[in-house]
Amino acid sequence: MDLTTKYLGLDLGNPLVASASPLSKTMDSIKKLEDVGAGAIVMHSLFEEQINATSMEIDHFLSSGTESFGEALDYFPEMDSYDVGPDSYLEHIREAKKSIDIPIIGSLNGVSSGGWIEYAKLIEEAGADALELNIYYIPTDPDKSGAEIEAMYLEVIRDVCASVTIPVAVKFGPFFSSIPNIAKRMIQMGAKGLVMFNRFYQPDFDIQKMEVVPNLVLSTSNELRLPLRWTAILFKKIHADIAITSGIHTGTDVIKGLLAGANITMLASELLMKGLERLPEIQMEMIHWMEENEYISVQQMRGSMSQLNTPEPAAFERANYMKVLQSFKQDPTGKLWW
Repeated sequence: MDLTTKYLGLDLGNPLVASASPLSKTMDSIKKLEDVGAGAIVMHSLFEEQINATSMEIDHFLSSGTESFGEALDYFPEMDSYDVGPDSYLEHIREAKKSIDIPIIGSLNGVSSGGWIEYAKLIEEAGADALELNIYYIPTDPDKSGAEIEAMYLEVIRDVCASVTIPVAVKFGPFFSSIPNIAKRMIQMGAKGLVMFNRFYQPDFDIQKMEVVPNLVLSTSNELRLPLRWTAILFKKIHADIAITSGIHTGTDVIKGLLAGANITMLASELLMKGLERLPEIQMEMIHWMEENEYISVQQMRGSMSQLNTPEPAAFERANYMKVLQSFKQDPTGKLWW
């Protein structure tokens, strides 16, 4: 059984990759991720605010409307309360590269070029095998058009990709009017991979303290459907590797991602909830399915249920929408079922 795959030009032993999360904040956890069979590790993110909290670009994006939205400056913790600073982050990558053999992917989280270019270079120098740009921006200005937002994304990608020689993947959200078009343009700017999709954590209200508060809700397998659909649509239409993140919890989830066309599947929530020992269990679930269905390799599976290869391409478009609505039935008591 050949579980190997390629992602960003890197050879991975299997398609199970630990996504950016607290799981990579200690060397013990990093070593254990390798021991339990992770194909690669995406390091926890270095935030733009950590790199340069006084940058004019940061001030523009974060102080505008500070009383009205969750990305406000006073919504972020003080920089001292972050687990690691920029220099410690770089040292952490160096130590990880000395300690394990699987690929290490650095992660930058932000919205503007700013200090990203310098730290992209430093992450490369620290030994990272690749870099993931996690572009997390919530547009709140009604005068800023969708075209301007896209231009901002593309500028960041262009500048960072031009500053390093290691491959760059872009982790982005699904809120674009044309995902195929923005994906194509991201690749034109130099991105070698796309990570679908960024989960925008929604703020909550504390109605006792009358405060806007952060509220972390881990993913479930149901969230796989959105990246699964777009991976299947984009397979072979774009010239870049695809990683599915969000909604990967079981061997079945991994198999679906590969059948859609993903090179790798990323997971964190399942490991945070149930422990790192869950990873080899997921791998065995995947292997058992492959054996039962006579697949001998990940490469053979990849994209076999994409829009390109399915006998019903319209299933990824309006046909699925209509079929779902028509599947509802009502019994004499008025109860709905499907």
